[in-house]
Amino acid sequence: MVDVGKWPIFTLLSPQEIASIRKACVFGTSANEAIYVTHNDEVFVFGLNCSNCLGTGDNQSTIVPKKLEALCGKKISSLSYGSGPHVLLCTEDGEVYAWGHNGYSQLGNGATNQGITPVQVCTNLLIKRVVEVACGSHHSMALSADGDLYAWGYNNCGQVGSGSTANQPTPRRVSNCLQGKMVVSIACGQTSSMAIVNNGEVYGWGYNGNGQLGLGNNGNQLTPCRVAALHGVCILQIVCGYAHTLALSDEGLLYAWGANTYGQLGTGNKSNQLSPLQIMMEKERVVEIAACHSAHTSAAKTQSGQVYMWGQCRGQSVVLPHLTHFSCTDDVFACFATPAVMWRLLSVEQEDYLTVAESLRREFDSPETSDLKFRVDGKYIHVHKAVLKIRCEHFRTMFQSYWNEDMKEVIEIDQFSYPVYRAFLEYLYTDCVDLPPEDAIGLLDLATSYCENRLKKLCQHIIKRGITVENAFSLLSAAVRYDAEDLEEFCFKFCVNHLTDVTQTTAFWQMDGPLLKEFIAKASKCGAFRN
Repeated sequence: MVDVGKWPIFTLLSPQEIASIRKACVFGTSANEAIYVTHNDEVFVFGLNCSNCLGTGDNQSTIVPKKLEALCGKKISSLSYGSGPHVLLCTEDGEVYAWGHNGYSQLGNGATNQGITPVQVCTNLLIKRVVEVACGSHHSMALSADGDLYAWGYNNCGQVGSGSTANQPTPRRVSNCLQGKMVVSIACGQTSSMAIVNNGEVYGWGYNGNGQLGLGNNGNQLTPCRVAALHGVCILQIVCGYAHTLALSDEGLLYAWGANTYGQLGTGNKSNQLSPLQIMMEKERVVEIAACHSAHTSAAKTQSGQVYMWGQCRGQSVVLPHLTHFSCTDDVFACFATPAVMWRLLSVEQEDYLTVAESLRREFDSPETSDLKFRVDGKYIHVHKAVLKIRCEHFRTMFQSYWNEDMKEVIEIDQFSYPVYRAFLEYLYTDCVDLPPEDAIGLLDLATSYCENRLKKLCQHIIKRGITVENAFSLLSAAVRYDAEDLEEFCFKFCVNHLTDVTQTTAFWQMDGPLLKEFIAKASKCGAFRN
């Protein structure tokens, strides 16, 4: 269960009040405001109350929770907030309420005076059942159950999608390229907007100075434009940071683009990306991604429950996904985001079950439930025949062709090392590989032998990321031996670019004769050996 006590503002509450919370959200420019819903569906707010964002009817701050009678019993289903801040939410009945900062009509009531209490947003939305809301810095969006998208508020960069830069005082349907399409998910950066339609296509509009729309350029867009670089990829979830975007595909692949000043794209550098770039390729399947328009922090959760974070983390720039000890992405924002806001309306209800993926991961190498053992280098690895048959064609063929009711319970493996074979079997349970590049060479050999193409790609990626002057020629030899053409070309270029250093290594002079001659000939054609 998520512990809301990890957010400093909730230390103001008593244990009894904490225990009553069912949903919560921390927001504000300094994470100094909070709203929560109790198990009795009562709604409370407390904090600094900038721009009347608590909705209490006055401009007074409070460290004692105050009840918002207008929202009690409304069953809040989605909530978002801006930088003013203003607050926007929808209920299970599809009603939309807004309050707080309104200098750009982001409350959707046609005025610009602050909203001191929650008021229903009526224009064009009364006949719609809204299922999701999203806020940028000073603009708002609402998605209806039938796939229509409405936007309003600040529009200096086209983030409302109306085709102009005039502010939009009331909800207006976003059409143009979205006309006739069913939108299924939305997200907002500070001054940009993103949407997913029901076939998995992604559209973006608004400010694009850092490439956060993923269009391959940095020009602002006044109407929705399809992210063409994701053609053929079905996106299920999209989130926006301050000026960067993350997208998750139906295959569990993670893409990132936009601003990268703090390493929030997870690419290993701080260069902005104008188009989607796949990251975390060597990790297992990703099931959730997290970002927030008020922060430069990114997070992701894998199918086995591992949580990674990167970007601005307590003032540090983390340029690659870092494995944490957290059990949910929300904890990343509580402990490392600046400000320590929540990236979504948080549910704190107990989850007392494991997913299928989590259960499989737990049972790997479990003597209690296994029905088969591999012995490698004198060590045992406990597995389940059914899992191996489902996940691997090699084992499926083996079991069908050679095994009967009297089959052995122990299989001896002598062509691969224990770390390599264990990593392979664990991969079948988790889709994850965690090996140093030297061992990944052995796993690449296994993947080639067993015709595991995805595993082969993962190994190649691990090797590419782990290449050094000392191991470059060993990795090049392995790439040639296992017919990994892409990896071979990568290692070759690395060796050529670091020729002076790598030729001083023992591995260079121990290289197989024909391979060494081939390398020298190929490198000479590139001019690498010219004085």
